[in-house]
Amino acid sequence: MEYSKLVETYEKLEKTPKRLEKTKIISRLLKETPENLLDKIIYLLQGKVFPKWDERKTGMSSRLVLKAINSSTGETITKIENEWVKEGDLGIVVEKLIKKSKQTSLFKIKLTVEKVFENIQKLSELEGQGTVTKKIQYITELLTSAETNEAKFIARTVIEDLRIGVKDGVIRDAIVYTYFPRIKGINEEEGFKTIEPSEKEAREVYNEQVKKIEEAYNLTNDFAEVAKAAKKNNLDSLKMQIGKPINPMLAIRIESPEEAFDAVGTPALVEDKLDGFRLQIHKNKDEITLFTRRLENVTKQFKEILPIIKSNVKLKETILDAELVGYDPETKKHLPFQHISQRIRRKYDIEKTAEKLPVEIQIFDILNKEGKALLHLTQKERRNILEKSIKQEKTKIMITKKLITTSKKEMKEFYKKSLKEGNEGIMIKNLESKYIPGRRVGGWVKLKPIKETLDLVITGADWGEGKRSEWLASFTLSCRDKNELLTMGKVGTGIAEKDAELTFASLTKELKPLIKEQKGKHAILKPKIILEIGYEEIQKSPTYKSGFALRFPKVVNIRKDLGFTDIDDINRVKKIFISQHKVK
Repeated sequence: MEYSKLVETYEKLEKTPKRLEKTKIISRLLKETPENLLDKIIYLLQGKVFPKWDERKTGMSSRLVLKAINSSTGETITKIENEWVKEGDLGIVVEKLIKKSKQTSLFKIKLTVEKVFENIQKLSELEGQGTVTKKIQYITELLTSAETNEAKFIARTVIEDLRIGVKDGVIRDAIVYTYFPRIKGINEEEGFKTIEPSEKEAREVYNEQVKKIEEAYNLTNDFAEVAKAAKKNNLDSLKMQIGKPINPMLAIRIESPEEAFDAVGTPALVEDKLDGFRLQIHKNKDEITLFTRRLENVTKQFKEILPIIKSNVKLKETILDAELVGYDPETKKHLPFQHISQRIRRKYDIEKTAEKLPVEIQIFDILNKEGKALLHLTQKERRNILEKSIKQEKTKIMITKKLITTSKKEMKEFYKKSLKEGNEGIMIKNLESKYIPGRRVGGWVKLKPIKETLDLVITGADWGEGKRSEWLASFTLSCRDKNELLTMGKVGTGIAEKDAELTFASLTKELKPLIKEQKGKHAILKPKIILEIGYEEIQKSPTYKSGFALRFPKVVNIRKDLGFTDIDDINRVKKIFISQHKVK
């Protein structure tokens, strides 16, 4: 398939904000896609060349793309940088410059989907001396052969910023539209076979179709696999695979113990909410792989726990849901998350850091036993299996402490004790709840003290002055309202100038590739970096889009383990605001 065909689809998707229209556009493309290209098309529609859980990365920064644009157009780096500041989009920059460029290639070829996909995937395979040069060459080759609009989307794909507004839900619905019969009155469209259930049943039939795709995706976490199976009418063939992580089930926040039983019913399972980070453990005989809640492979960073898992997990094949918690080597007491957060992305001195910052595995759920998925079992059933599958060992591997109760008094006492022991709070779980990946559906709730931190995303930043002039030094914070981001103020305290894990220099380094637009000293950023923010009080404010501002905000930590859906939403901000004033 010619790459121009995919680019036509990109352009149509970019032009419409309507979800239904996006679904139809993608569906038409999938109908025309041969089976051998289906996985590549699905990945490229998501702006990537690997499934989200795959540890392979292109390692292609915006800076390297700048050099590839320089190589393919002949424009100076300075000129390209100026255009980037002006446009805030490297895709538009390369499109403009190629249009103006007088350079032509003697080896210009018609780009295909296969060629673009192959070249971008190859970026992950390069190692050793000359890697940077080779990466630039691979992208230059594509840009040199590309038409102007093709170049725009190649650049965006390489830096994983496609900007066509395609979320997981659109891909899911497009697969339903493409490979299931259309339903009269729901998703009918000219040229597609349509079934005609009664009006009462029509929505139920469609919802059942969507449910089948969701269930398949929950097992694989890969829409490419789901699409290929749906095309063959063989969704039942998809199984959960050891080594391929799934999205973790998520808990809904509540603000008081009184809400807990109303939310999950009784009796309920109550557990410590530990101040660590989520870890999904995959064990296939002696091969063990570790993933964060964002599906990042961190096996190398925590290799000291692999022998513990081998020795203490009785099953040959399993997937476990756990929390990794740091502890003080002398007192053996658990430590706050920030003490071990630096280990997540550590690439050097791993052994030394592990010795200095040891961790304990706290397991709370089991998702797979001997190759069979357990998602359909109840919380009670999964917990019983888990307790028979783990040999516990203090400071090494434990099952989270539990209480099964119908008593609010018992739950409150458990909560107080948990806080006293240094935990974040408690989890309360419906004993009959199934494990639903990636969703906050009410089966689990979490309770933490009212005056807790907020997880907010950086959406803008200002360059500093004086000795901080080379750094971004003031950061605009935003909460979430569904898929919209609402500003809540700025923060510049809690970040060190030197000799710390989180410094202005380290944060600037992470944020620079995310600059979309620059106006004077203010940079507008792609929302990716999430900060845990402490504060004295939430106040009403007409200045910010959220309607609220934080009094005396301070950075507690950078949350590299969180993603977009984990950003605190406006409803939670409102709840805390109301609660703090009730206290007064």
